[in-house]
Amino acid sequence: MLKTLDWTIIAAYIVLIVAVGLMFRKKAGKSLSDFFLGGRNLPWWIAGLSMVATTFAADTPLVVTELVGQSGIAGNWLWWNMLIGGLLTTFFFARLWRRANVLTELELIKIRYSGKKAVALRGTRAIYIALVMNTLIIAWVNVALMTIIQVFFGIEGTTLLWIMFAAMFIAAIYSAISGLMGIAVTDAIQFVIAMAGAIILAVIVISSDKIGGISGLKASLPETAFNFFPKIGGKGTAGVLSLSIGSFLAYGLVQWWASWYPGAEPGGGGYIAQRMMSTKNEKHSVFATLFFQIAHYAIRPWPWIIVGLAALVLYPELANNDLRYGYVYAMRDFLPVGLKGLMLVAFLAAYMSTISTQLNFGASILTNDFLMLFKRKNNSQKALVWWGRIFTILIMIFAIFVTSQVQTISGVWTFMIECGAGLGLVLILRWYWWRINAWSEFTAMLVPFILYALSKFVFKLEFPNSFFITVGGTTISWLLITFLTKPTNHEHLAEFYSKVRPQGWWKPFSQNTPKNRNTLYLFGSWISSIVIVYSSLFAIGKAILAEWNTFFMFLSVILVTGVIFVFFVKKAKIFED
Repeated sequence: MLKTLDWTIIAAYIVLIVAVGLMFRKKAGKSLSDFFLGGRNLPWWIAGLSMVATTFAADTPLVVTELVGQSGIAGNWLWWNMLIGGLLTTFFFARLWRRANVLTELELIKIRYSGKKAVALRGTRAIYIALVMNTLIIAWVNVALMTIIQVFFGIEGTTLLWIMFAAMFIAAIYSAISGLMGIAVTDAIQFVIAMAGAIILAVIVISSDKIGGISGLKASLPETAFNFFPKIGGKGTAGVLSLSIGSFLAYGLVQWWASWYPGAEPGGGGYIAQRMMSTKNEKHSVFATLFFQIAHYAIRPWPWIIVGLAALVLYPELANNDLRYGYVYAMRDFLPVGLKGLMLVAFLAAYMSTISTQLNFGASILTNDFLMLFKRKNNSQKALVWWGRIFTILIMIFAIFVTSQVQTISGVWTFMIECGAGLGLVLILRWYWWRINAWSEFTAMLVPFILYALSKFVFKLEFPNSFFITVGGTTISWLLITFLTKPTNHEHLAEFYSKVRPQGWWKPFSQNTPKNRNTLYLFGSWISSIVIVYSSLFAIGKAILAEWNTFFMFLSVILVTGVIFVFFVKKAKIFED
């Protein structure tokens, strides 16, 4: 199926990525900060592009195609809702993460809590995040790449596993060599390649005789497929996302702040926090995170959505569970020689940007937050960097085993959403309420697993009922534990407050500090930014669909809200050094 030109393009890409990794090998080996945070010197646009590239995994276009096939454009609200929490991170937490000056998100536990319980929490969460959640993410991305290769080439069995292993091995090698700086630079390259491939495929497919442009697409599908908003309550119809009142409340009003989910952690966390901590200063941290939210939610989805809609016309025989294959079939059937190779490179780029980040992120946790609990503090930085490289390879090997056990991507997704339900509020409030302690976080991390098991296997509940029970039960549990246990050591909290300067309920530590009254302006910046990004998402979609009256309506909203946004941002002094 692939010709010499296609294979040449793929080979050239692999050589380029490895070359970039070698370019940064010396700088990465100097210290843990250089290896895991790029020396804290990333400009905002590199950090922002790296965030966007990491969330563009091999599975993403397939998932969007499946959502569009099942519920039209509105199906994307199952992940569009996470923008609210993402922008909360941008305006309330990006500066705090950079100001904390920690190497990993779990090092925050060390400076926020005190005593042996803090050490135990840090070690437990290191295993939980690096070896459980992190490898599950890698596994579902591996399954997606294997699906693409299987459909595109017809390769199965052991050969398929070896190809996936080779791609993962290349990502692991340049991650271990170059550290975060090399990963971030390759992420930027990979994002450009991946987006170029997605746009080219969308243009070719929509311009084909079988579709006949946007007008032909709209004539071939029911009007409901192009609805931007789901039906709330009542009975839905085929091809329309219909949410019960409970589901709407769960997705729209609860999930974004209650659930821990990779890339959308309440209060920041994971590789998003890692990128924020790697920027030059607080200003670059905010810019990087804001750029990520705009690109991730407003700009990037549309090429995938267009191909997803076209796939409904081109492959009507696909059953509900096979809708995601429509994207790969479109690649196979419509791309000419050369562009087939480019599109496969785009998927490899999307895959490797995610895998390299997850490997580096997991290794940072195991090195800085698990290994350091048992090793003496006088270890040389170069020796610790080598431990980071060893952990990178070990995580890769463990992830391969986990991949062999994963049956469905949606199963992993559901497990993560529900087993992290209730933890989010603690991750937010630990910055804003002095009374939160290590036991609060321990409780919020462990109770969701118990309640999830009870809901699913004892009471036989499904989402959203199981979700509300897990969130409600977890919240009550950690609040009770918080008030039944002693607060964090006063001197330790005073040191944290002095270093990070958080707002909120810190009265015992802020009596001698001038009052900061910009919380209202931060809320104004947050709310107005949500309106702007959602309006931008809809405006771009309406322009693509040539619905110009609605496009200008959303454009007007953007302009008016933009003035309000600028007012609040200036008052809150968000972009000042």
